[in-house]
Amino acid sequence: MRLEAISIQNFRCYAEEIRVELDDLTTFVGRNDIGKSTILEALEIFFNSGVVAMEPGDANVHTVDKQVSITCEFSSMPETLTLDAGAETTLADEYLLAADGRLKIRKRFDCSKQKPSAEIHVIAQHPTAPDYGDLLELKELELQKRVKAKGLNVSLKGNPGMRRALWSAVDDLQLQEVAIPVGKAKEDAKRIWDQIEPHLPMFALFQSDRSSRDSDDEVQSPMKAAVAAAIAEVQDDIAKIQAKVREKAEEIARTTHAALATIDPNLARELTPEFNPPTPAKWQSLFSLGLNTDDGIPLNKRGSGVRRLVLVSFFKAEAERRLKTSAKRSIIYAIEEPETAQHPNNQRILIESFKSLSEDPGCQVLLTTHSPGFASSLPQSSIRYVSREPTTAKPQVQAGVDVFGSVAEALGVTPDSRVQVLLCVEGPTDVLALRGLSRALHLADPVLPCLASDERVAFIVLGGGTLEHWVNERYLRALNKPEVHIYDGDVAAYVDRAAQVNARGDGSWAVVTLKHEIESYLHTDAIALAFGLEIEVTDQPVDGKATPKVFGEAFAAHRGHGEPLRDKKAKAKLAEHAFPLMTAAMLDQRDPDGEVRGWLQRLGGMLS
Repeated sequence: MRLEAISIQNFRCYAEEIRVELDDLTTFVGRNDIGKSTILEALEIFFNSGVVAMEPGDANVHTVDKQVSITCEFSSMPETLTLDAGAETTLADEYLLAADGRLKIRKRFDCSKQKPSAEIHVIAQHPTAPDYGDLLELKELELQKRVKAKGLNVSLKGNPGMRRALWSAVDDLQLQEVAIPVGKAKEDAKRIWDQIEPHLPMFALFQSDRSSRDSDDEVQSPMKAAVAAAIAEVQDDIAKIQAKVREKAEEIARTTHAALATIDPNLARELTPEFNPPTPAKWQSLFSLGLNTDDGIPLNKRGSGVRRLVLVSFFKAEAERRLKTSAKRSIIYAIEEPETAQHPNNQRILIESFKSLSEDPGCQVLLTTHSPGFASSLPQSSIRYVSREPTTAKPQVQAGVDVFGSVAEALGVTPDSRVQVLLCVEGPTDVLALRGLSRALHLADPVLPCLASDERVAFIVLGGGTLEHWVNERYLRALNKPEVHIYDGDVAAYVDRAAQVNARGDGSWAVVTLKHEIESYLHTDAIALAFGLEIEVTDQPVDGKATPKVFGEAFAAHRGHGEPLRDKKAKAKLAEHAFPLMTAAMLDQRDPDGEVRGWLQRLGGMLS
């Protein structure tokens, strides 16, 4: 199951219900103490109530009502549910889906109580017509009576079948959005929750204000798991040790009893040792593990940034270990302020790691940040800006390009004044691709600019991008710098757009790739080096499949995933991992006419 959105009501600063759509990578940006962490902690309460649990003080202090609700919306639900032996049904057949086809689950907490517990409801477009709205709560005998009363010719075995027959017998079920109790409900309503719950994503929260020691649970838990696994592998040896200990104990008891008999035979007729071998848990407790780093320096003696970076790694490893031992098929990593105590270089590494992680099937990443450097490199689609509404001071969460100005102002993100040329491309993957190709050509011919490091060229992502790109686009366009546009050749309309740029007469120019798209310039060997896959890279699609689709199918088959990667994710993986491995020789084979080299020569001539 995939988490699509969360709604929060009356929880801490969110008095009125607020709804947030979530992506594979979602980043909450805003000032301190604005409500970013509250959203992640609401999710922790919904999924686990472990790291954070609902408390009476969590209800909004300005409302009389102490009912707190957290609602999550999911897609990719289980295809079938088994409520009785052999009686399969679906969420749609049971009218348990919202109008948009999603599964909405609401957990409601009464914070007037000392220990608030969750009441669980499914919010769905459900029948409300008399005699048809309560079928999920009826026992088999009660359903049989309803079927007979309606005179329906249907099997009286299997509750799902009887419900379908009853619902099909009426013209207007009066479908309305209602809250159907499932957590502590009766009959099949309760069994439905038992079927849904194992499919919920695993949620793992790493908080910003936690300590960073190698004694933390995220470190010790996988360490203990390793000890347990090792002990399980040496059970035969442990049994021999315990047998030897028993043998020695019994021998000492015999000699002691014999010595006792020489003193007074009447003191004890026998002396038998009671042998209680240690349990596996006791064996595990014998081992206390720490962590040493380079030159034997203990982790807890390293700097806070290194400790935290290692701890984030252990957090990820532990979450993956739990995922492998669980029946749940997807995971959500939620990490507060990952940039804390990190050098800018480490921040960039973390960003790329989280981007890559979010591209894995069944994986979502949620982040919070108020760091300008960290936020600048985040994908445009990932950003959710948390702020206060100017007139009412109510918290709000906004998404989309329209909020980038507010984000830039709030975080102090400013444009780079060293820019001489604006390089306009379609999407973020084109940026990475051109950086990789230019780096390869620059290494062979230093006269050509390296777009990965040349600060005189600013990328403008026309179809989306990062906050940094948006800032440059907004501010640098007013500087009247010449523009270079490079478009993929897969869209006919781009020819006219390129012609318009070339007709400006201000030094700007545009080209449309002769090949289908930028991925068509990749070499097979670069893909093989990056992923261990041998695929054919073609100039134009073959049988309707361009390079990203061919790669997406091969990648899924290689990794054992059923569904091929979507083109967007396939392009992202090729951009991040294959293009950096391109060499000038590889590009010369794929681009013998020197098309890419010509772009860079012309662009280099514009730089002073």
